[in-house]
Amino acid sequence: MPKILISDKLSPAAVAIFRERGLEVDVAPGLTPAELRARIAPYDGLAIRSATKVTRELLDAAANLKVVGRAGIGVDNVDVKSATARGVVVMNAPFGNAITTAEHAIALMFALARQIPEASASTRAGRWEKNRFMGAELSGKTLGIIGCGNIGGIVADRARGLKMRPIAYDPFLTEARALDLGVEKVELDELFARADVVTLHTPLTEATRNILSREAIGRLKRGVRIINCARGGLLDEAALADALRAGHVAGAALDVFETEPASESPLFALDNVVCTPHLGAATTEAQENVALQIAEQMSDFLLTGAVANAINMPSVSAEEAPRLKPYMELCRLLGAFAGQMTQAQEGVLRSITLEFEGAAAELNHRPLTAAALAGVLSPMMEGVNMVNAPVAARERGIDVAETVHERPSEYQTLVRLTVATGQQTRSVSGTLFAGSRPRIVEIKGIHVEADFGRHMLYVTNQDRPGFIGRFGATLAQAGINIATFHLGRAGAGSDAICLVSVDEAVPEGVLAAVRAIPLVRQATTLSF
Repeated sequence: MPKILISDKLSPAAVAIFRERGLEVDVAPGLTPAELRARIAPYDGLAIRSATKVTRELLDAAANLKVVGRAGIGVDNVDVKSATARGVVVMNAPFGNAITTAEHAIALMFALARQIPEASASTRAGRWEKNRFMGAELSGKTLGIIGCGNIGGIVADRARGLKMRPIAYDPFLTEARALDLGVEKVELDELFARADVVTLHTPLTEATRNILSREAIGRLKRGVRIINCARGGLLDEAALADALRAGHVAGAALDVFETEPASESPLFALDNVVCTPHLGAATTEAQENVALQIAEQMSDFLLTGAVANAINMPSVSAEEAPRLKPYMELCRLLGAFAGQMTQAQEGVLRSITLEFEGAAAELNHRPLTAAALAGVLSPMMEGVNMVNAPVAARERGIDVAETVHERPSEYQTLVRLTVATGQQTRSVSGTLFAGSRPRIVEIKGIHVEADFGRHMLYVTNQDRPGFIGRFGATLAQAGINIATFHLGRAGAGSDAICLVSVDEAVPEGVLAAVRAIPLVRQATTLSF
């Protein structure tokens, strides 16, 4: 039974979901980093919010960990690179608090435009300073949205309802999506020049860090107002404070800070600043939603293999998972076959190509390719799986390609894997027998039908009389029993392939005796 550790405060309803799905759950919020490292080893999943820091040191101690689930959007408290290298899936819950965060951004926009916090404090202090608080209308203003994903899209929708003109900068925003959202897609320089209000809704990455730098703030339209409900570190707080004092920026509202908890900031002393303590997702509804979402996602992954909202691997829906599972196993085994053959000949991998025909052509191919890469690389590196195999391939300079054939296939479904080294190109094809059992059907263009066995012997030879007898006798003399025996050849008297499943691993001495048989060109042991 998979085990889950919840190390931050999470809704009791999320705990109930884990238990209802049959997972064992321990709830232990407030552990120190050392206590968490000492405890993490037996757990398959770790459910967190923002308090727990998933560091490389923690991952080193998490021998059994398969998935980290962040109940929320941001994963900057997770070392995703180290998690990926260790084959740990990192999931977030990007939808549960999207509306709440968008509403908070709109609320801060209103509070800033109408100076509501200051006006409230003044009135409650017994002063009636009506003429002091001259605000600004939002209607008709241009709203510049930096990052137009889930939250940015909701902000754009609400802004249109306020009769604002939303423009957006987002390298991943398509023209079709921008049209659906009713926003004008622009480059960053144009957004800086046109926006009356700028709101940030992008994750914190190396590309977005300090996207509102001192230089960028200087290029903003004079009198602009800035909202940040996304991540601290997206803007230079000292530069923003200087721009506010100089009057270049009319006001700023921040829910997030570079250092949190934020006990001091150059912005705190300024009247034209509204600050809140990271409240973007702080509603009862949002906390419930993200907790339930991450509990469902982690349970689905550990129980069925479904992958939703993963940061570091392809998604597999709960509906797809049962159908994809036998195909992923087929791709893994084809990859393992090719990987062992490549390792045996000490070739340096240059490229890996996956071809899909028949029913396989209609599937979600990214997880299939990831499974194949894991199979190819597994004989060459430890701890490789679907999560870290694509990264490992990129780091080794291996070109990976997918080809989908709509042409009719000889088989109802077919996957062909081709690996190229500096010396040669090798291909192996497989299908699913009875819809679920992986089966080899072709090796190097030669038709050979064989199930994958735990211990196998692969032999290429010249097709001449007497080979089979001598080969069988060699194994018999060594006391090795043949379970299945499959032959294929390119043509009479030409190259032939022998693929044999045996009851036990073939010792090196027996392998050498097989290689010494006349007509044998290659003999390699395989294990699956």
